[in-house]
Amino acid sequence: MALAAALHAQTAFFPLKDIKPGMRGVGKTVFSGNRIDEFQVEILGVLDNIGPKQSLILAKLSGGPLAETGVLQGMSGSPVYIDGKLAGAVALAFPFAKEPIAGVRPIEEMVRVTNAGRSLPPNQVAHKEKSLAALFSSKDLTSLLPERQETRDIATPVSFSGFTRATLDQFTPQLRALGLEPAQGISSGGPASLRMGDPAALKPGSMISVELMTGDMSIGADGTVTYIDGSRIYAFGHRFLAIGSTALPFTRSEVLTLLPELSASFKISAPKEMMGSIVQDRNTAIAGELGRAAAMAPVAITVSSGGKRLDSYQMQMVNDRFLSPLLVQMAIFSSIDATERAMGASSFRVTGEIEFQGSAAPLKVNNMYAADTGSALLASLSTAIPLAYVLQSGFDTLEVKRVALDIESFDEKKQLQIDSVYVERKEVRAGEKVELITLLTGENGAEVVRKTEYQVPPGLTPGPLYFTVADGMTTNLTEFRQIIGSPPKSVLQLISTVNNLRANTRAYVRVWRPEAAFQLEGEDFPDPPPSVALILGAPQTELGGITQTRNSKMAELAIDAGDCAVSGSKTIQVEVKE
Repeated sequence: MALAAALHAQTAFFPLKDIKPGMRGVGKTVFSGNRIDEFQVEILGVLDNIGPKQSLILAKLSGGPLAETGVLQGMSGSPVYIDGKLAGAVALAFPFAKEPIAGVRPIEEMVRVTNAGRSLPPNQVAHKEKSLAALFSSKDLTSLLPERQETRDIATPVSFSGFTRATLDQFTPQLRALGLEPAQGISSGGPASLRMGDPAALKPGSMISVELMTGDMSIGADGTVTYIDGSRIYAFGHRFLAIGSTALPFTRSEVLTLLPELSASFKISAPKEMMGSIVQDRNTAIAGELGRAAAMAPVAITVSSGGKRLDSYQMQMVNDRFLSPLLVQMAIFSSIDATERAMGASSFRVTGEIEFQGSAAPLKVNNMYAADTGSALLASLSTAIPLAYVLQSGFDTLEVKRVALDIESFDEKKQLQIDSVYVERKEVRAGEKVELITLLTGENGAEVVRKTEYQVPPGLTPGPLYFTVADGMTTNLTEFRQIIGSPPKSVLQLISTVNNLRANTRAYVRVWRPEAAFQLEGEDFPDPPPSVALILGAPQTELGGITQTRNSKMAELAIDAGDCAVSGSKTIQVEVKE
């Protein structure tokens, strides 16, 4: 009897095979506050095989504000019931449609995401060439579907709070490439409470917000709950980011108001308390678990100028190998843009570290960025690239533990160019010293001269000896070309490689000869004896990870350029005589 009562309490599904044109049902969503309202649904027909083993129920919605707003962004996941049984979720819509025609994702396809593998790329286009007139008995259906009209996922409204307008303008193309529709000022910010709320507060039709970042800067994506099965919830009726298995926190949300627009109306909402984690993000739905906390990484950014702190920001961001670097980049860009000038020459020094769970060594950050314009983008991108490289190197255990960055700004272009390199003597003997003179030039005719000494090794064979003075980026590409192109063997090697990259506030002197050399996992083996070279030069199938390089590095020296970024590269030759 208890089992029978439990089965009776479960929500019954209306089979897709029984869906017929002309059927009527009801949908549930939130139009105001947290009150779940009903709207009417008229079934127009079924589009079969619109994607890989996927179908779509086409329906006309009515009731409430829908005649004025059409299908709303934020309605994704609104459950549709026929005869009291759950048929699916409002998930797709027609852009610029004059009537609220929507695509309803069958519930059977949504619940499959629990045990799904990685989905195929979405294919959600329904062309008129499928002969809609033959699919549906409604005579006026074709008038509702203009020529070459197509269904699309109802855009997921992503609210940005605490970010500058320029940040959204700069990153909108990247966000849209992820399937997100960024908007500023349509949310009241991050969740009101990080504590878990009462699961009973969520019901089919309730509004939720998937949080990517919370705190002084927040990012949340709104949608609707379709189905609750114990502690498991299903929502959206389409993918969010299609990142598969994941752990993204979500909150209960309340609708403040609706904003009708010609292109796409949307809900303006406010996230409330945390409710759980989204654990699956697939092509046909997202699935989450109530009460399950998602681990987030704290991000702290301070901005200063002239030794005086201008502002500081505290956030929590999701742990994701693809999202986290982008979120860090956006946070850095917004932090700079909020306090510093956007036009004109400027420079930024970024220092700090990024810690990882279970890793003894943090990722070190210490570089200077300068440009006539766009230095904020340069600084944010250059700081995010090493993090992206580490997270996307194939180690699943690597998760960000903490990000702490300090940004110092300067209203000038603090950059020096390697102008020339020369020596007083073009010919030397083994055991003698070479005095290398490097001229660095900067803004307003500034010149900096640096002298460097190199002692030629005793017994060095006669021949040409080269000195290449280059900036940090050029030297890094030369030194780490082999290791960057091959997968790291361990997390320790991965972090060590990135931390050993040269800073761009120095120039680096590479002393080399045009002789065969070898490199093994970043370590140089210059000019080995013929017998050793024969072994090292064996095919990589026998000795993996060894790369033969054209030039043999003999030494490396650093030239301090002071508080400036260095760019450029110059090479000079000295002849070693007998």
